[in-house]
Amino acid sequence: MAGHSDNDLGLPSFDRPVRVAIVIAPYYTRIATRQLASARAVIERAGATHETIEVTGSLEVPTAIGLAGDAYDGYVALGCVIRGRTSHYDVVVNQSAAGIMHLGLNGFCIGNGIITVENMEQAEERADVARLDTAGGAAAAALHLIALKRRFA
Repeated sequence: MAGHSDNDLGLPSFDRPVRVAIVIAPYYTRIATRQLASARAVIERAGATHETIEVTGSLEVPTAIGLAGDAYDGYVALGCVIRGRTSHYDVVVNQSAAGIMHLGLNGFCIGNGIITVENMEQAEERADVARLDTAGGAAAAALHLIALKRRFA
């Protein structure tokens, strides 16, 4: 499937407890429910604990992570942005990604699972655990970044 990596790094192991916050903008309930279930399952499989923080929209995800600061070892950013008829889509997609990237470059361990798509069919494919599972991939990415940060600490 195009855009889906065939490289499975597995999950890292940890010698100390790991706390992860899942920060989600549950704008589309059906998609958000799938995203949460997948991210939680991956985090639990790695032996980590998690809490969920809900925000109103994907633009608020980076702000919530910044406000939480060092309260968690890492973060999973989740949401879904579907293109509409205005340029608002581009603003939300670009600025939420830029905010997450900025935080990451400043030492935050964030897996970005905010889905950015043209339509609901694409969103469902990306939220489906049996297909693209972007939320599970974002949770795994956060865990790998936490392991990397601990390695270099």
